Amino acid sequence: MCLTKLWKKGLLMLGIIGTCVLVSPVGLTVEASENSNTGNNSTYQYNNDDSSRIINDNDRSDADEDLYYYMKSLQVRYNLDKKVIEAMQKVFDSAVYYIAYTDMTVGELQSYVASAKGNLESTAVSQVSATTSEFLQVGDNWSTPTVSYGNTVSIVLPIINFGTEELNDLIIEPQTSPIVSEWPFVPDMTSYLQTEPFIPGNSTYDSAMANRREFTFIFTAREDVMSGYYPLKFNVWYTKAGIRIEEPEVLTVYVRTIGKPGNGTIGGAGEETSNSKPRIVVTGFETNPAEVFAGDTFVLTIHVKNTSKDVPVTNLLFDMQAAVEGEDKTNTYSAFLPTSGASSVYMDSISPNTDADIVIEMTAKADLAQKPYVLDVNMKYDAGSMFDLTDTASVSIPISQESRFDISTPEVIPGDITVGSQSNVMFSIYNTGKTTLYNTQVKFVADSIDEATAFVGNLTSGGTGNVDVMLTGMAATMDDGTINVEISYEDDAGNVTTETKTVTLWVSEEFYDEFMGDDMMFDGMEEEQPKPKKGKIIAIIVILLLAAVGAGTVVFLHLRKKKKAAALLADDLLAIEEDINSDDSKDD
Repeated sequence: MCLTKLWKKGLLMLGIIGTCVLVSPVGLTVEASENSNTGNNSTYQYNNDDSSRIINDNDRSDADEDLYYYMKSLQVRYNLDKKVIEAMQKVFDSAVYYIAYTDMTVGELQSYVASAKGNLESTAVSQVSATTSEFLQVGDNWSTPTVSYGNTVSIVLPIINFGTEELNDLIIEPQTSPIVSEWPFVPDMTSYLQTEPFIPGNSTYDSAMANRREFTFIFTAREDVMSGYYPLKFNVWYTKAGIRIEEPEVLTVYVRTIGKPGNGTIGGAGEETSNSKPRIVVTGFETNPAEVFAGDTFVLTIHVKNTSKDVPVTNLLFDMQAAVEGEDKTNTYSAFLPTSGASSVYMDSISPNTDADIVIEMTAKADLAQKPYVLDVNMKYDAGSMFDLTDTASVSIPISQESRFDISTPEVIPGDITVGSQSNVMFSIYNTGKTTLYNTQVKFVADSIDEATAFVGNLTSGGTGNVDVMLTGMAATMDDGTINVEISYEDDAGNVTTETKTVTLWVSEEFYDEFMGDDMMFDGMEEEQPKPKKGKIIAIIVILLLAAVGAGTVVFLHLRKKKKAAALLADDLLAIEEDINSDDSKDD
């Protein structure tokens, strides 16, 4: 039978239909019978004996099931991430709601289901094929090469993937030209195309750099090459989540050329300097502090350079725009906010071939996830007779999250044990931060116990791990009974952090066997000398000994004077034995 949740007249109703289980429009789960039609391009037949018939609950259930299977097939086909699946779920929920509330014919229902399927696939494809240009960038280890006319140069292009999704089947090819002002090298090959099977997704800047792919191109500078900075543009095609991009991403780097005297000069935009536009390029950046945590205020210093050899730039305006974050269009915000309230920095001028620094204080939003965030640097400036020239560059600022955890009150049962006995320690660990705690483990260390370790594993943000360990007493407690609880975990980069908590457990020596031995000795003496008077004395002694043992144990457990109590008991036993011997002498 099939249990499907239907909406009717504003009430939640349950119907039993078919041989599958549909549970609620949100988080719908299905157990399909062997006869269920789950093909990606199939359409479920809704009792279509009469297309003009008004649909019933059975038709609604069949339509819901058909849409659900189609949505699941899209998820598998495109390997969708969580956000895309959530967007598709909203489309699905809306369709189920409409079907439940609307009276229509079988033919109208079939048309509506076909339309809903189109909406589901449009949502999947539009989300998957979104550009990743903000993630595909040239690595920071790039350095601008220099080449003289007629010589060869090796261009090593490092490409990094800042996105979390893997990019497959990459093709990298430079944009060449036979025109010397557009391309400084001899076009001696018909194709410089290179390929790469994949670049893995990354969650941190360090892992992105570690997983970078480097592509080497050997070029020969033309004899008529001009002096200056030529832009080298590379087209990058790739496949993401099964979708091939329609237009390539373009990565731009520069090469410094030295031409023959009289060949002229060229600006950074590939224009001759007679009317060339000076190029302002970002050469690097740094933050203070070096590691920026979410919620921190930091000073950002961006290094820029006027690449023109002879033209100064003036009236420079730099506008910093951070990446926009948020789950939907109505709840978005900038990842970084300037503390002064203004995101622009003004500079009078930068001389030719001169470096300069842009300094701005910013605050990272407290709820940012741990990953790099793109900051666009929009530049506007004048150069000689040219006004309002523009340029754009980007930097990626890695943001970290403070790792935090808390523990529940530990339970130590029992709190007092003897050597060789065990006590059970239990408590919970709560990840109160926004980062995952990897390889979490707990170690119990003290002189009085056998060292014990509990492995908790990975704790995601908001997750809980439980610790349940048996501690074995190895030696009597000689201090205040403190047991060190060392809790350690790793961050994304594998760095280990250890924090120490404490619990209290008392371990005492076991005296019971010794006193039993003494009792047995006195019992033997009683059997060997069965005198009435001595028997009474021995009975009294046994009672006193048992009382002394109990009193000594209490004193040991609460005042921790084990050795002194044992010594006092030994003295008492010696005195009693002397009294017995004295009485025996008098009787004799």
